[in-house]
Amino acid sequence: DVQLVESGGGSVQAGGSLRLSCAFDAYTPANVRMAWFRQAPGKEREGVASLASDGSTRYADSVKGRFTLSRDNAKNTVDLQMDNVKPEDTAIYICAACMRAPYRPMSPQGYRCWGQGTQVTVS
Repeated sequence: DVQLVESGGGSVQAGGSLRLSCAFDAYTPANVRMAWFRQAPGKEREGVASLASDGSTRYADSVKGRFTLSRDNAKNTVDLQMDNVKPEDTAIYICAACMRAPYRPMSPQGYRCWGQGTQVTVS
């Protein structure tokens, strides 16, 4: 399994920016699809963005045009750049890997490896 550790969370004002990083093991294959999810209090975990091995990305409609997902193989991180954040972006953000069948890149059921999460609060 892939070990995942998130960082970069914190408090930010609406309209501001925040960058989250998900560090993974150095021996993680380059073709592993990875994703960011978030979970707000009382709500189900939802997919935010997913990154394929070819660099293609998927985003939730709620974050399109504001969030950017990228992978830095030199640093062994998958980074989520969050711009123009809104109060509704407040949640625990969690990194995921190790996809499982059937193919569901934006569903929590599609992954079996998870980080501990990092809190993002937008006021």
